[in-house]
Amino acid sequence: MYSWLRKGLFSLPPETAHELALESMKFGGHFGLPRLIAGSRVESPVHLMGLAFPNAVGLAAGMDKNGDYIDALGQIGFGHLELGTVTPKPQPGNEKPRSFRIKEASAAINRMGFNNHGVDHLVERLKTHRYRGIVGANIGKQKQTPLDEAVDDYVVCLRKVYPYCDYIAVNVSSPNTADLRELQQSGRLRDLLDSLVAERESLASESGERRPLVVKIAPDWEKAALTETLETIAGAGIDGLIATNTTTDRTAVDGLPNAEEQGGLSGAPLLEPSNRVCSAAREVLGEGFPIIGSGGIMTAEDAVSKIRAGADLVQLYTGFIYAGPDLVRASARAIAEEFVHVD
Repeated sequence: MYSWLRKGLFSLPPETAHELALESMKFGGHFGLPRLIAGSRVESPVHLMGLAFPNAVGLAAGMDKNGDYIDALGQIGFGHLELGTVTPKPQPGNEKPRSFRIKEASAAINRMGFNNHGVDHLVERLKTHRYRGIVGANIGKQKQTPLDEAVDDYVVCLRKVYPYCDYIAVNVSSPNTADLRELQQSGRLRDLLDSLVAERESLASESGERRPLVVKIAPDWEKAALTETLETIAGAGIDGLIATNTTTDRTAVDGLPNAEEQGGLSGAPLLEPSNRVCSAAREVLGEGFPIIGSGGIMTAEDAVSKIRAGADLVQLYTGFIYAGPDLVRASARAIAEEFVHVD
């Protein structure tokens, strides 16, 4: 069924198709149609960061930026949903067109630029959802906020989402907000994470609930810089890592239509570099440090490869667009069969 639906969606501009698909899913969700199409969720619990994930497969940030589709997406069978990226105030993002398919490579490029309705909108959605799974909130900075003041934006978002989500992801790796990736540099990153960890400890003390903090990094690294950044993360009191965001490297798609577009490349070409970062992270951070592997999962075998590379959980986005709901269930089942998770 999805292959037929995809033909229709792929006849539309990517951002239009994205919005139509989500709105249709939301409407159908009132009648349980997404669950009917996707089948029952694979239940293979993974305990990580003090949270019980129903299975190892989650939705990456970017699909539902504002939390408007939590319950519909929750019927697809994901063990967790990561929402956002959100910023303190609404912002329109970059000019359109800003999303492009590279069908020949099962890939996509986007330069969305943190378009979202603002953190207050997300909070209202988090207050009312009925999804019975883990929900994360991915936070970032406003486009116009100078890097030297970025910590204030992250702290504002952290404070607001903290009571209403299960974990918070700190996005310092999108290639689509000017200079944002400079926050990955060890000095700036240390200052940011120290502030966020201190704020989290204050919020935990006030509420009696300790929410995990995770950091999402890029796949584009020299080995020494990656090691330094990972060591900074390990020493900051952060609870986990997401590896990785999209890549700016075009080697795998050179010469294909749309390959010259600016933005982050996702899909099949991202699997190998993101797995490489995942493996390096496991080596540096050690066996006990939680890692969520994201990037390039187009098949259940790809999902398993990411666990083998060192991830504890995986996230889908572009693969979900290309393969549909079957990928969620197939990936969760393959991981459960390959790796025994004890409840």
